Order: sequence, then C-alpha cells, then structure tokens
Amino acid sequence: MSQDKKRKLLITGAAGGIGRATVKVFAEAGWTVIGVDRKERYEEFPQDGLYIQADISDPADIEEIYRKASDFSKTLDAVVNNAAVQIARPLIETTVEEWDAVMASNLRSVFLGAKLAHGMLKAEGGGAIVNVSSVHAVATSANIAAYAASKGGLLALTRAMAIEFAPDDIRVNAILPGAVDTPMLRAGLNRGHVGNGTITDRLENLARKTVIGRVGQPEEIARSIYFLADNYQSSFMTGQALIVDGGATARLSTE
Repeated sequence: MSQDKKRKLLITGAAGGIGRATVKVFAEAGWTVIGVDRKERYEEFPQDGLYIQADISDPADIEEIYRKASDFSKTLDAVVNNAAVQIARPLIETTVEEWDAVMASNLRSVFLGAKLAHGMLKAEGGGAIVNVSSVHAVATSANIAAYAASKGGLLALTRAMAIEFAPDDIRVNAILPGAVDTPMLRAGLNRGHVGNGTITDRLENLARKTVIGRVGQPEEIARSIYFLADNYQSSFMTGQALIVDGGATARLSTE
C-alpha cells in the first residue's frame, strides 16, 4: 500500500499507557499515525508518522496541532481523543483552577479539536472519531468528581457530535475503559478505594472487583479503539458508549 493510500490517524495522549498501545495497534495495521502529547517523542513512535509535542488544554496549541497535521496530510480517516488528566481530591477541597484544568484537558479539548478535525475527516469522504471516556462516566467513586464529570460530559458530547456529523459520514463513538494498568491508574491508587497496602496489593484488590478477576492491559483497550475507528468493523455504530471494564459495572456494588 502506498503512503498516499494508507489510512491516517490523529491521536492525543499518544505517549501514555493506552496511547502508546493504540499507536502500535494502528501502525501494525498499516495506518500512518499523527501523535500528540505533552511529553517528548518516544523512541518506539513510528518513523513514518508525525509527532507533535503540545498541550491540548491550550486552545492555541490545538490550532497549531491541526495546522501541523494539515501540512502533513490534508485528510484524516480517524481521530482518537485520548489525552486526559485526573485529579484525585475530595470535591469540597477541589479548587476552581483544578476543576477548570480537568475540563480544559478532558472535555473542552475534544470540542475544539472536533471543529478542526471535521473538515479533514469530511475531505476523506468520512471517517470516525473515538472519544476515550471512562467507566467513571456511568459509575464512580469518592474523591474523583472533576474527572467523573468531565468523562460524563464527554458522553453527551459524543452523542451530539454523532448527530451533527452524520451527514458527512463521520461516525462518533466513545469507549469507556475500566481499570487498566497504566501510569494514570497506578497514580490514582492512593485514593484509598482499594486499600492502603503496596501497589501490588492495591492492584490485586482492584482486580478482585472486576468480574473477570484482573485489571485490563492497554493493548486490550487499543484493540477496542481500533474496532470503533475502523469503518469496516463498526460501520453501523455511532453515538454509542462501549464499556470495556472486565465486567466491573455489571456487578451490583451491594453484592
């Protein structure tokens, strides 16, 4: 397949746990990847791709991201809005600045990015947007209110985008990962919701809360993201929320 015929993905949060796994899955499937992250380009990022170091919480950076992406490729086949920040703090102790920072990264960035991605997706004859939400959008816990609210808002935004973008053959879906072994998950294990032992103890306690009996791996989420982005596999899906959580939300909390 020539470079011109290769499908093209733009993904934010490309250097994170789920981000790196998603970049790898798409690259191995023959896609050209445009990766965006606040961190510097990492060694394993595909050589034929474009890496943009930027902060998606800054509207000016989002405009610069899509300017560079457009210079690299006039069209896109898929956009994965994966970047997010998480602040673990009791609601009454959360500051306005912290609340706004979470919303800017997790929710506003998707709104602003969609406005710029729309034309590039439409130019290709359609495509897909995958918004990485969280199970915290539908079932949450203490001391993570801003994150949960941002991810719940992302679900509503997903539905709205799906309706408005459908005439241009752009599908928009959300994926809701549960407990996945990433740096963000490990950093959040100090909230006390899975005990106060070692990291290994906390991970094991968390694993027991799922139906499958383990936490997820980033590659498992990446393959689900690929399913939603690939028009061949999920062509009749739009405006939907796909929960990938090892069955955690299937079980009653009172059981």
